Parts: sequence; C-alpha cells; structure tokens
Amino acid sequence: MKIYEELVARGLIAQVTDEEEIKELINNGKATFYIGFDPTADSLHVGHFMALCLMKRLQMAGNKPIVLIGGGTAMIGDPSGRTDMRSMMTRETIQHNCDCFKVQMEKFIEFGEDKAIMVNNADWLLGLNYIEVLRDVGACFSVNRMLCAECYKQRMEKGLSFLEFNYMIMQSYDFYHLYREYGCNMQFGGDDQWSNMLGGTELIRRKLGKDAYAMTINLLLNSEGKKMGKTAKGAVWLDPNKTSPYDFYQYWRNVDDKDVLKCIRMLTFLPLEEIDAMDSWEGSQLNTAKDILAYELTKLIHGEKEAEKARAASKALYSRGDSSMAPTVTLTEADLTDGAVDLNSLLVLGKMVPSRSEGRRAIEQGGVSVDGVKVTDVKATLSAEQLRAGVLVKRGKKSFMKFILA
Repeated sequence: MKIYEELVARGLIAQVTDEEEIKELINNGKATFYIGFDPTADSLHVGHFMALCLMKRLQMAGNKPIVLIGGGTAMIGDPSGRTDMRSMMTRETIQHNCDCFKVQMEKFIEFGEDKAIMVNNADWLLGLNYIEVLRDVGACFSVNRMLCAECYKQRMEKGLSFLEFNYMIMQSYDFYHLYREYGCNMQFGGDDQWSNMLGGTELIRRKLGKDAYAMTINLLLNSEGKKMGKTAKGAVWLDPNKTSPYDFYQYWRNVDDKDVLKCIRMLTFLPLEEIDAMDSWEGSQLNTAKDILAYELTKLIHGEKEAEKARAASKALYSRGDSSMAPTVTLTEADLTDGAVDLNSLLVLGKMVPSRSEGRRAIEQGGVSVDGVKVTDVKATLSAEQLRAGVLVKRGKKSFMKFILA
C-alpha cells in the first residue's frame, strides 16, 4: 500500500483539492509540504500529535516537511474554534515558546540538509509594510467570502476584532511566501483551517497565475483529535517536565473503549494488518489495546526506556497496589504549614487536579484515598511524620501519586 492510500486507510484525510496530483506527489516522495504551529504555550501538547505523526509518515516516504512556527501570526491570534480573543503575548514570550517547540520537534522530525526544515513566519511577516500588504495582498481577498468562513461566522455574534480578521490573510501569505522561497507545493491543516488554506492556494494562483503549482490537503482532526487538543491544553503536554512519561502513558491508557482502535490506527506506526486484526476485539481485549496504544505513543515521544517504566508502574499499581512503582513528588519543609499539609494541596502539587475547587469536589464525592483509605473530609491533613514515611494518594480508579517529605 502506498503512503497516500495508507493515510486514507488510517482515517487521516478528510478532503483534498486536486487529489490525483496530490496522490502522485506524495506517493513518489515529491511533496514539499508545510504544517503550521502557533507558539501559544511553551510546549507542544497531544492536540498537536496527529500533525506530528503525519509529518513523520510523509518524511519516511521521502517527502520534505517544512515546520512553520507562527512567531508572527501568534501576535494576531487564530479565531478558529474560539469564542473569545486570545491573550496578547509579548515578543519575548513568543520567541521563548518557539525555541521550546524547536527542541521538542527535533526529537521527532529529522531536520537537516535535504530533510525537514523549520522556519518562523515572524521572519517575513514582521517586516511587511502595511500599505503594500493592502495593495498587493488585500486586493486578492473578498470580504464577503471571508465572512462566510466558519471560523469567522461563529465569532460574529460575540464580536470579532479586526486584528483577528487579518489572520486568514497572514496565513495565506505564509503559503505564498513558502511557495516562492522553498518550492512548497502543498499545505496540511485541520478541519478548522480549511478556509485559511484555500485562501493561500487562491492567493498563489492569483499572484503567480493559474498554472502555479499549489495544492491543499486537509488533515482530518475529527472528534478524537479535537478532544485531544481541548484536554491537553490544561494537562497533557509533550514536555516531560509538564506531563511526566507516566502521566502521558496513563492519558492514553484511559481513552474510551470506543476511541482506542481509532487512535491506534491514526497515531501509531503499527502495520495496518496488525491493527485490522484488532477490529473484532472487545471486553478485556480492549484493555490490551489501550496498553498497546499507551506504550507505542509513550515510546514515540519519551523513548523506549521511559515507556517500559511507565508500563511497569501502571501494571504494578493496578495489579498489586505496589506504591514503589508510583510516580513520586518530593516535598520540602517549605510545602508544610505548622508541620502538615492538607490533602487538597497535595492533589494540586501532584497535578492530579487542575485546581483546588476540582480537588475539593473530588474529595467530597469520595474519589480520593490515602494509603487505601477513602477520605471525604476536605480539611484532611497529612503530618510531616506520615509524609516522611511516604503516602500513596489515589484519585479515581487510575490516577496514583506517591508523596514523600525529604
């Protein structure tokens, strides 16, 4: 099976333009394609995972990826999928986030001569002259058509700033620039980017003629992909300092039964024949499938050693309640107040809950235990003596954390 047909079989492609030409380019390793990442945080998250996997698959098939870091467009903010305006970031914050992205991507994508390249659209967008852009690029866009785009329509009732209205033009200009400077003939993006992507193709053809060779392909970010992104922004990062390899493993180990085979098909590099054989799995076999998914993706991001450790810790906790395998948070005297710390604070320190209010609800609803004993008192505390011996805190059925006072 050739790479384009494999992408279709894995459920990654939603719609394309010029399918036969795109298929010819991709299957013969002649595509120079880009995917954009706006640096709105200092780490990539699992919402980016599908795009990273796609880039890796295409590079393995001989195609050339261009990683576009949106240092310029991040100063505007993408209105897609949002009900309010993004917070404005300083140039220093944006640059820091760009640097963090690069470090993470270098572990995943192979960069170098005749391989993948990384560019930052701040390098060309920030130097543009406003009047020249209006005359040269703005004239190519119809406001009527722009307002019909889904990313704008959903914001019209609550308000859309003129700043964000320009995002489509800037993203379109990116494709135009990459086409001219790097021979980029294809762009990939999620469902919510389709209008912006078509704008880029149209700009190239209007500026360079109808024969300009620019393609657009739309990466399928279906309900699973969107759910990943929404969940990840507060919890599941690719940076091990933000989300430990164990927690990363647990995230995938806990996907819904109905999603696990879809995720294996979309995100792992297991052969399709092996995945097809899992289609009839049910009951306890789905737990095996979840373990396969969690292991494969943890290995992909954090390496085989960390994946093995996460798998061993997970099995030890579930089967034997072995706290020695649990991820550990080491406390200091500074974390204590009058020689103790409240349980809710431990939940927050261990990132077992995103906030104290959610921690309070978890305790009140009987979802938290300490060393196997359920605790429902939100004012419960643990003494320094207990913490020096080490305590195992469990939230729900599958979230464990060991706390110990140094």
